[in-house]
Amino acid sequence: MENRIKELRKQNKITQDELAKAVRVTRQTVISLENGKYNASLQLAHKLAKYFGVSIEDIFIFAEED
Repeated sequence: MENRIKELRKQNKITQDELAKAVRVTRQTVISLENGKYNASLQLAHKLAKYFGVSIEDIFIFAEED
């Protein structure tokens, strides 16, 4: 699953640390999310969407599997 977290974060001029504190995760979690090494839980996805003021689908790109 791909995501637009890094893009949204940079558009809003927010550091990884600021985002991590806002959604109550570690900076390492934000780094892992941005690098595609970790998929967010539904709860975290909701927090991120609420923080950026967008829908979950605007952040996370779900690839249809064949």
